[in-house]
Amino acid sequence: MTYQEKKSIVSLISTILIFVVYCLYRYPEYPEEALNSKETLHYWGSFVLVLTLVSIAAHIVISIIFNIVFRMTTREKEPTFADELDKRIDLLAFRNSFAVFVIGFLLAMGSLVIDQPSKVMFIILIGSGFLSDVTGSLSRLYHYRRGV
Repeated sequence: MTYQEKKSIVSLISTILIFVVYCLYRYPEYPEEALNSKETLHYWGSFVLVLTLVSIAAHIVISIIFNIVFRMTTREKEPTFADELDKRIDLLAFRNSFAVFVIGFLLAMGSLVIDQPSKVMFIILIGSGFLSDVTGSLSRLYHYRRGV
């Protein structure tokens, strides 16, 4: 298994773990008041903002740990360059990830159009962000395994 495949698997697992653990941590704090109250909007806004920051920080730490463990176990350095195949795979993974997020965004806006509570919009946005991250990692793994 190549470095890129291992990195994609670690990214996929860490994305799922970060999202699940954060959601389980924040779920008990959900306000039980009116659906569109100021407190509920504050909760969802802080949920998205903190999830983004926690996810970025955790991915950086996990990437550093992965590189250290990879170097210790294989005695190889991580590749310092990206060839044309790597760039193409990254572009394909980004395209797939972006498409999933855009569809989720449109569904979230559509939920507002059909008079759903704002909670539904936030859940769809958060879910589409998570699914787009998972789609990007899976796409990257798939293309490194099967080719372009």
